[in-house]
Amino acid sequence: MTSTTDKIKGKYDETVGKTKREIGRATDDEELQGEGELQNIKGKGESLKGDVKGKLKDLVDKT
Repeated sequence: MTSTTDKIKGKYDETVGKTKREIGRATDDEELQGEGELQNIKGKGESLKGDVKGKLKDLVDKT
């Protein structure tokens, strides 16, 4: 995947994860809350991966 694709997928997972977490809190559903937190963390990792890919590409292009 490209850095942009990773970033988009990451932001999607962060948003869906936060939404699940908050719905879990509102409905007192600990399983949904935990699932949302994990998806949010996964999304942050994907976004970070996209950032690193982008920075590496910039470095390679400069050399």
